[in-house]
Amino acid sequence: MENIQKYPLIQAEMERAEKARSEANEGMARVCARRAAGLAAGEYITRCGLPFSGSSAYDRLNFLAQNTAVPIEIRQVAGHFLVRVTPDHTLPMDADLLKDARWLIEQLID
Repeated sequence: MENIQKYPLIQAEMERAEKARSEANEGMARVCARRAAGLAAGEYITRCGLPFSGSSAYDRLNFLAQNTAVPIEIRQVAGHFLVRVTPDHTLPMDADLLKDARWLIEQLID
């Protein structure tokens, strides 16, 4: 994630995510990773001039996940951030949202 320094809001969210994980607060780590990924998605959408009118990280990630003009790998990983947690606050799939956020950020802004 070489270019993340150019995006201080994205960098700050990823730092919060890492800190939350180191403090065993996985729920907050996922929230921060989703926000970071959503910010990167917004940069990508703007740079590509894609028609988009949503305002939240969830909206931006959902837009990427549903947009067939976006490469399939990006759509799939963006979709990981849309999955709801189970009643016991875990993901119903095997995914590491911090790892996914790092990958997605690299793909979208690097």
